[in-house]
Amino acid sequence: MKAIAVIPARLASTRLPRKMLREIAGKPLIGVVYEAVRSSPLLAEVIVATDSDEIMAVCRQRGWNAQMTSAAHRSGTERVHEVSGRHAADVYINVQGDEPLTRPEHIATLLQVMENPAAQVGTVMTPAAPVDIPNPNAVKVVSDLNGRALYFSRATIPFDRDGTQPRYFKHLGLYAYRKAALDRFVTLPESSLEKSERLEQLRFLENGISIYVGETPYDSVGVDTEEDLQRVIEILKKR
Repeated sequence: MKAIAVIPARLASTRLPRKMLREIAGKPLIGVVYEAVRSSPLLAEVIVATDSDEIMAVCRQRGWNAQMTSAAHRSGTERVHEVSGRHAADVYINVQGDEPLTRPEHIATLLQVMENPAAQVGTVMTPAAPVDIPNPNAVKVVSDLNGRALYFSRATIPFDRDGTQPRYFKHLGLYAYRKAALDRFVTLPESSLEKSERLEQLRFLENGISIYVGETPYDSVGVDTEEDLQRVIEILKKR
C-alpha cells in the first residue's frame, strides 16, 4: 500500500494556546511530531497540513514538508481530506499534531489494520494506564470481537458495575482512511455524539461506517494541557 501521513496543525488551540509552537527540547511541538512520523520507513510522504502562516514559516525554515489548507475546516479529518485531493495514495494516515510520542510501531499497526479490505477507517488503542482510566482527556474505546470499535468516550468505559476489573483501552490519536471514507466524511453533518463528546471519530460510527482498531503496547500522550506538555517533556528526557 502507498501510504501518506498528514499532520493537521492549527495555531488556534483553546486549552493550551499556540501549542503547536511550544518548545520541547529546543523544537516546536509540530516538529517533534513531524520527525517522529518521518522515522517510519513505511510512508511514501509526510505532510504538515496547516492554516497558519506562522506554522508554515517555521516548517519551511526547518525543512519540514508542509502545505497550506483552508481555514474553514472544522476538523483535522477535513484537513486530511483536502490533502488527499492533491496526492494519490491507497491509505491516508492522520497523526494529530499534538502526538509527539508517535512511534514507527504505531504506523505499522495502523497499516496492518488497513490490510483488511473491509477496513475503510482504522485507528489504534493501547492498554490504559491507571492514571488515564478516569481522565477525560484520555479517550477510551471499546471494540467487538472482530476488532471494530463499538464506542469512543471521554467517560470511563466499560463501567465496572460489579468489580470485575475489565480491561480498559486508551484510544491514540492516529487514524488511517481510504479515500472513499474521507470523501464521505466531509459530506456528513457534525453528529450529535460528536458534539457531545467533542470526538470527531464518532461521526463515522453514527453514520454506520466501521472503525477497525489495532492494539499496540506503546502508549502515547496527547498534548492538550500544560500538564500534558510537562509530562511529555519528562518522558522524552528519560528516553
